[in-house]
Amino acid sequence: MSADPCKYTPQDGGTMDPLAKIFKGGLVAELVDTFGAYILFKKIKTSQDFRQTMRKKFPFILEVYYKSIEHSGMYGIREQDQEKWLNSKN
Repeated sequence: MSADPCKYTPQDGGTMDPLAKIFKGGLVAELVDTFGAYILFKKIKTSQDFRQTMRKKFPFILEVYYKSIEHSGMYGIREQDQEKWLNSKN
């Protein structure tokens, strides 16, 4: 009976199959991306001032935010923001 060369066991000196390392790295990257997107969405959702900063620096991201909340049935956020920003210029 021979040992599976792709199976990780602590007795083999801690070596891991290269494909498993790539998969693990990809999984970690996906988790970091998902967590980052959640933090960004939460910040955009709760701060009108942050939305104004996003409008100036990354308008395409703000547009995705507006479309996603409008798709979920929440309307009026875009209009409230535009009204506040227009009034703050005067």
